[in-house]
Order: sequence, then structure tokens, then C-alpha cells
Amino acid sequence: MSSPGVLPSSGQAAPGSDDVVPLPDLGGWRPRLVATDLDGTLLDSAGAVTPRTRAALEACWDAGIPVVGATGRGPRLLDSVREALDGRGVAVLAQGGFVVDLERDEVLRAVGLPREQAMSVIEEIEAVTGPLVLAVEDAAEQAESRRPLRVQHGFDWPYPEPAHLLPRDRVLPEGAVLKVFLRSSALGQDELLARARRVVDPAVAEVTHAGLGFIEVLPPGITKATGLGVALGRYGVDFGDVLVFGDMPNDLPMIGAVAAAGGRAVAVANAHPAVRAAAPERTSGNDADGVARYLEAVLGV
Repeated sequence: MSSPGVLPSSGQAAPGSDDVVPLPDLGGWRPRLVATDLDGTLLDSAGAVTPRTRAALEACWDAGIPVVGATGRGPRLLDSVREALDGRGVAVLAQGGFVVDLERDEVLRAVGLPREQAMSVIEEIEAVTGPLVLAVEDAAEQAESRRPLRVQHGFDWPYPEPAHLLPRDRVLPEGAVLKVFLRSSALGQDELLARARRVVDPAVAEVTHAGLGFIEVLPPGITKATGLGVALGRYGVDFGDVLVFGDMPNDLPMIGAVAAAGGRAVAVANAHPAVRAAAPERTSGNDADGVARYLEAVLGV
């Protein structure tokens, strides 16, 4: 996931989202399921599914290949996810913490991080990063949940959506949270993530970033890979039969899981350097219909 105009903070510029990349000879291979990140991957820089991409997704379904969207967007943005995926199949939201069957409005997974645990992780991270500004997405148990973000004054949330602006001591709710967003005024997202990972035990919480200038703290074991695993269970498909697309560090777990199992993992041309290094294959950028181009080659359409 990435937002328009956001480049990786590693100091290495990514290729453009409109770059066109030649595709390899696929040798007639076909997946049993397609999984794709949304922002920065399936969607163009305006946040839309282009007509070419929509046609490629329809061709997958017509060929009996389900399409799963795996996104960092939380349940409050479920309508936008539903629209992107045309209301079909299973969607993995909140980096894997909220999985929903779109056709049945059935929540297949909803995992929260207890308040005290979240507070402890934030303190551990701030010990090596200095003061951070936070926002919180409440845990949700129903597909129709529309709770707005709880945002600390000064966070500078990048999207024009409803949010509760609160002082720091009121941002964390009394109950569990789906995830916590942490922003630094002094550190870029890659350095912030690297420092957080040095001190946060994965048995306590997962940390990642989606290219938006801040990091995310999630319940332990919550990644796009484990969320995708829930969707695969719904369809009776193994990771080795999956074709997956991504662009940011939050996509690395599912890219790694698919590649390790013998499936096909593909980075779009505009992906973060770490994703381009991890994914065995490459396609064009998100503004050049990279996912659609690859799917057309797979399906022969």
C-alpha cells in the first residue's frame, strides 16, 4: 500500500508507477487464486481501478480463479475495498487483522491488541526513537463497523476522512485496538520501522509500514500472510497455488509465503526497494496497469 507521491524513505528512488516492464514467459502456468495489495499496486495513483484492470479481474473470476484483496485499510474503509473488488470474494483488511467474506458480509477474522499491551509496545519503541505521535483504529467485530480513527493532535493524518482529534492520553480507547499508527517528526518510516523491530518481540506485537510515512503496530501474528491464509482456507487453496502482487513492506509476509511455497510473487515497478528485492518477478507500475498486464499474460487474454 502506498499513497500518491509517497516514495520510500531509504534514499533510493523507486521506478515510476507508470513504468512498463516486459513480462517473463509464464510457460502456461495458472494460479488457483490471485491475491493483490490495493493502494499502489492494483489501484492507480488516483485510487481507482482502471477499466483494463477491472476487465482483468473479471477474466480471473470467469476462469474460476478467485481474487483476494489484501490491504492495510481498516474496516472503516470497507466500502472502498468492496468497490475495488466489485463486492466479490474475500477481503483481507488491516494488514490481516480483519478478514471478511464480501458476498456474505461474514467476518472470518477480527483480532485486537489489548490496551495495556499496546501501551507497553509504544513505550518500548519510544525508548529508541524519541517521542512519537499516534493514531488508533478501534477493534471491530462486525463487517458494518464504521468507527472513525482516534488521532492525536499533530499526527497530520494524510487523508480527508472523519477522525476524532484527541489529546495523547485519550487516543487509546479502553478496549482492544485493531492497530496503532506511530509517526516521528525526526525519523523516516524505514528507520522508524528498523528501530521498532529491534525492540518489539513478534510474540507481543507485529510492526510494519505501508509507505505512508508512519509505522503500524498490530496484534502478534497479524500479517497479510496470515490474513491471506484465512482466505485460502475459505477456498481450499495452498500458498503454492497463489499469484500475489505487492508494493510495500507490509506486503513482504505474503510475498515471502507465496514465493517460499512455490507460487508466483510479483512486485510492481514502483514498489519499495525491499519488495523489489524479495519478489522473484516484476510487472509494470500501478499507473501502467501492471497487475492487469500480468493477469492478461497468465490468462492469455
